[in-house]
Amino acid sequence: MAALQLEEFELVFLRRPPEPTPYDEKTLDRIQSEHLAYLSSPRDSGQLVVNGPVTDHADESLRGLAFYRAGSLEEARRLAEADPAVRAGRLVIEVMHWWCPPARMVAPGRAFVLDADD
Repeated sequence: MAALQLEEFELVFLRRPPEPTPYDEKTLDRIQSEHLAYLSSPRDSGQLVVNGPVTDHADESLRGLAFYRAGSLEEARRLAEADPAVRAGRLVIEVMHWWCPPARMVAPGRAFVLDADD
């Protein structure tokens, strides 16, 4: 059997916990803004390859995915746990390795515009 060349990333599932910490709407808006702002730093440094919310699936707890190139599960976990939404108890994480054929994380997806109120 021939060797199979793969690239390894750290995949983080972002889930809503069964009982998320409750906050008023103003605080929830602030946490969401901080969550989005926080993710720009590891993305800018190259440690976070791509991330985003997920929709149209059966698992209502699953809120988003993040593909890290942090070098280890421990570093990806550290980065994901520093997310303000995780620290605030609004999200919990699962961290695992994900393998794919080389250079597959570059093809563009279907473009669309998300209304800021969604």
